[in-house]
Amino acid sequence: MQTVVLAAGVGSRMGPLTDERPKPMLPVAGRPLVSHTVASAVEAGASKIVLVVGYQSEDVREHFGDEYAGVPVEYAVQEEQRGTADAVRAAVEVLDDGPFAVLNGDALYDVPSLGDLYDGGPAVGSFEVADPTSYGVLRTDDAGHVSGVVEKPEDPPSNLVNAGAYVFPEEAGAWLHDVEESERGEFELTDVLDRLCERGDVRAVAFDRWLDVGRPWELLEANEWKLGELEAQVDGDVSDDAELGDSVVVEEGATVRSGVVVEGPALIQSGATVGPNAYVRGASLVGPNAKIGHAVEVKNSVLMDGATAGHLSYVGDSVVGRDVNFGAGTQVANLRHDGGDVKMTVKGDRVSTGRRKMGVVVGHDTKTGINSSLDAGVVFSPGSTVEPGESVTRDR
Repeated sequence: MQTVVLAAGVGSRMGPLTDERPKPMLPVAGRPLVSHTVASAVEAGASKIVLVVGYQSEDVREHFGDEYAGVPVEYAVQEEQRGTADAVRAAVEVLDDGPFAVLNGDALYDVPSLGDLYDGGPAVGSFEVADPTSYGVLRTDDAGHVSGVVEKPEDPPSNLVNAGAYVFPEEAGAWLHDVEESERGEFELTDVLDRLCERGDVRAVAFDRWLDVGRPWELLEANEWKLGELEAQVDGDVSDDAELGDSVVVEEGATVRSGVVVEGPALIQSGATVGPNAYVRGASLVGPNAKIGHAVEVKNSVLMDGATAGHLSYVGDSVVGRDVNFGAGTQVANLRHDGGDVKMTVKGDRVSTGRRKMGVVVGHDTKTGINSSLDAGVVFSPGSTVEPGESVTRDR
């Protein structure tokens, strides 16, 4: 099944992590988010991958090249990000004859369900959620066929949401040119799906596992998923008295020093150093050339390339951007005293993360002074600074 993977967007809801880096290229278990999407597609039976690129497209091209795991990779450029139908329209020119699949490049899909989707179209992936009001919700009949999609309804017709995975017949490629601009100024792929629903049977394929990675805490969740699939492997330099759990990977060129405990699942990438006497627990990614110093505790966090947590610091349930430096004694709060879900700012709005434990999101090149404290849910713009001893309770 030839497969179009949408990877052109900026990912503004993921800010500040997408300044200078497209959302599909953010790290998940040591490789870009979109590479997990592509890997799942290939394992499910994709015969060709067409990546739709736009923002920072060279990053995507450089990573994939002309093939992935023996499957050819081609590129289509979406010059201006004007919706999913516009993105797929750009890809049609490089598609072969026959049906084609479309996947969101910022989503994770379980392989068996994706294989079921590929087995025959027209089809759309579905996933059951407790509260579907912020999604596109599928209308289905008793036989499991889709009759339409309702966007963000106050009274949802079902708990099945659109997982952004489709199989379209060849003729649907021509229909993309008939899609009209929506109220939000975009060309929506769901208009093509609605047209298919009107003329015949569209299968709703239930996904066993799916994750839309749109916001920083969902990047944490993506890492929790994929780090949880790791099998222990130690190729780096590990001290004899360090303790590593069963799902810990230490890449060649990484260093784990004396007295370190890594429970895992965790990935310590090449050039990274941990310790001495540090404690890493929960699903944690220690990126290339990142540094975790003496007596630092890192819990369920992502430290991107070059990030440093100085000695005597605590980093919990946080996403720490490139080349961030946490001064000695920096403490991250990750729990509200009232036990409620931590809130975080997304595109100017304060929204619930749905997580009882959530720390901070830190844009690249941010620096904190010694003995500073960072409140739960604070977002730092790239290049921010924190004074020694300062308590930060608001975004900056």
